[in-house]
Amino acid sequence: MTTGTTHAAVALDDASVAFTLADRSIYTAVEHATLAVADGEFVAIVGPTGCGKSTLLNVAAGLLAPAAGTVTSFGAPLRGLNKQAGYLFQTDALFPWKTAIDNIAVGLEIAGTARGEALARAQGWLDQVGLGGFAGRYPHMMSGGQRKRVGLAQVLIRDPKILLMDEPFGPLDAQTRQIMGNLLLDLWSADRKAVLFVTHDLEEAIALADRVVIMSAGPRSRIIGDWRVALPRPRDIFEVRLTPEFHALHREIWGVLKDEVMTGYAQAATAGAAS
Repeated sequence: MTTGTTHAAVALDDASVAFTLADRSIYTAVEHATLAVADGEFVAIVGPTGCGKSTLLNVAAGLLAPAAGTVTSFGAPLRGLNKQAGYLFQTDALFPWKTAIDNIAVGLEIAGTARGEALARAQGWLDQVGLGGFAGRYPHMMSGGQRKRVGLAQVLIRDPKILLMDEPFGPLDAQTRQIMGNLLLDLWSADRKAVLFVTHDLEEAIALADRVVIMSAGPRSRIIGDWRVALPRPRDIFEVRLTPEFHALHREIWGVLKDEVMTGYAQAATAGAAS
């Protein structure tokens, strides 16, 4: 899955992440995580709530430094923000006082692109995400799915080599999530960036990704499984979920994941009772 380089787009080698709590104790969120995402590869991370999925994403983004182990991006040690990466969050990151086209163009303008060129390129991205006629609309005038399309264009217009996605479709209804999933696959297929995609939804992970990585319940969460998704591309995620191959892989992965999900629920219930 490499394109012109032997280095992974992002690689964690035996990485552990720990935080100092208010009482000065150390909380280890993730330990001994080793994960490489090849250039052009789509990798999904799935695990119980609170297992450290977003923590790994933040390490790949350079927002968190590991307490142990190393992180590299295209072979270079990652120190500070990963300038090769674009980050799409679960919550909208749109400026409410800016129109859709201005929200998309703003990243280019900050980087020094002339406003006229930035707006022209932003309009092109609005067309690509199916919102060509929405240039003058403000975020409050758009649905959740439309805002997600603008947010996706806002990230992709800067042409990052790595796309980091933290449950970006989580707040959407099931039908809109599937539509957004197909849009993402269409855009990704046209320009295969490395993607690290965090989700709670195992079906979504299998339908989208080349690989599905499973994390254990925390604390001290570990990567406990890594499955290759051999389903052919291009994919329509409405259709691929109906195939026997999809269901067989889902049963295999869920056989591992369900124990971790139940462990996570039990830990949450115990913590709630203790408080």
